[in-house]
Amino acid sequence: MQKWIDVIRLANNGNLNPDQRIEKSEEEWKSLLTEEQFYVTRKKGTERAHSSEMCNLFEPGKYACVCCNTVLFDSEEKFQSGTGWPSFTQPIKENTINYIKDVTFGMYRIETTCSTCDAHLGHVFQDGPMPSGLRFCINAVALKKVKSDEKKVTFGGGCFWCTEAMFQQLKGVVNVESGYSGGEIINPTYREVCSGTTGHAEVIEITYLPSEISFEDLVKIHLTTHNPTTINKQGADRGTQYRSIIFYRTDDEKMQALKVIEDVQSAYDDMIVTEVKMFEHFHKAEANHQDYYNRNSETGYCMAVINPKLAKLKSLYQDKLKK
Repeated sequence: MQKWIDVIRLANNGNLNPDQRIEKSEEEWKSLLTEEQFYVTRKKGTERAHSSEMCNLFEPGKYACVCCNTVLFDSEEKFQSGTGWPSFTQPIKENTINYIKDVTFGMYRIETTCSTCDAHLGHVFQDGPMPSGLRFCINAVALKKVKSDEKKVTFGGGCFWCTEAMFQQLKGVVNVESGYSGGEIINPTYREVCSGTTGHAEVIEITYLPSEISFEDLVKIHLTTHNPTTINKQGADRGTQYRSIIFYRTDDEKMQALKVIEDVQSAYDDMIVTEVKMFEHFHKAEANHQDYYNRNSETGYCMAVINPKLAKLKSLYQDKLKK
């Protein structure tokens, strides 16, 4: 999660490399864009406040650069700022936005541009909601809404190396990231979470397609591939950071999760103690914890601990696995 200090560091020391670069002449951009789009994105203009209905639209989806179609923001990070421009708390990826010092009009501001094509988007300020505290104030005319059927769900069930490896195998799962959730500390480190003092659990955030795998299926697989009856314990791992937990984003998801727990309970002699909690924030773990099994499958831990879990997953849910 980017914070103001990260924005300042990038503006001062140089931005991250984008996934790709698109460069066109001014005449080429003029031929592709409307007059207002060209004025805002290529000439660093600003649209009139409250001129777009995009400010008040919060349905699921993503927002891409109107010039090059690079996806920049997710609707989950959009909020009502009351400023008259669409506002977001985070970019969809750290390297999609460039930060540039702007001292025009006698003010010191940080301009935001698309890292792929240098389109002017708006500015970023440090008066947004926590935990990032950022407000990306973006011209609506610089964005295009992109329909997306993807949804997210966040689970904790012991070491995230194990849970990540299992859910990566499932059809309909687009992406799995390891991280921390459920506590109060912003951007905790692995060492801090392992101390058991942050309130965070080791979790995975799953991006999935409901048309291919349902929320209920994901919850059921979660509950039957770790031990949901032990409090703050999974195998040799002990501590609140290893607690069994399901984070829901809507009331419907809460009810569905509770129903699946009720249905699965008969498979266990002991009571399921999995916590069901409203999702607040996901803090992505360090790079060395991402895609851990695929990068370290020959290590002793992966062979002794994760391989048996994968074998159980395959025996229970062969029809749910990717080919």
